[in-house]
Amino acid sequence: MDHTVDPQIFSHIRVVMGMVIGLSMARLLSGLALFVQHPGKTKVSGLHLGWVLFLFLFLVYFWWWEYRLHALPVIDFSVYLFVISYCCIFFFLCVLLFPTTLDDYDGYEDYFLSRRRWFFGFLALVYAVDLADTALKGSVYFSHFGIEYPLRNGAYILLCIIAAITANRRFHATFLIAGLLYQVAWIFRAFDFLD
Repeated sequence: MDHTVDPQIFSHIRVVMGMVIGLSMARLLSGLALFVQHPGKTKVSGLHLGWVLFLFLFLVYFWWWEYRLHALPVIDFSVYLFVISYCCIFFFLCVLLFPTTLDDYDGYEDYFLSRRRWFFGFLALVYAVDLADTALKGSVYFSHFGIEYPLRNGAYILLCIIAAITANRRFHATFLIAGLLYQVAWIFRAFDFLD
């Protein structure tokens, strides 16, 4: 069977990806809306809100760079399953940031730090899967980013492992601020100027 990419197959994949990413964005935005709807009901945390912002940016540029899938000469079910699974990891991260209830916790920071192993485990997984996703788009595309790209992902994976182990707020704040600043710089350097 010929699996050559045609606009209908690619469009179908984009629709399903869009649904999962849309659910992820909705989870983040609904969670943020709770702070406006019920001010003072729960303790707001800068650490928690920072990771919400980090994930929001990640989702936005994930959607942006996935348009490169159209360049694949062949898309079969395994590629489709891989990409949808990748999207699902983002959804789990968003759910981890905004749980259904905080009844057992003293605010969002307490909740976030108590679930840090899950959150940073999934975030490390995202960076590992990202390497495979970029390789899927071809060696020319992968090499376009130079050595910085695999080093960046390796550094994020290592920092996520440390963040999963330690509850040290200073480490978490430093990781968050440095991670956010680097991600913003990376977006503009790596993705905004692709040919």
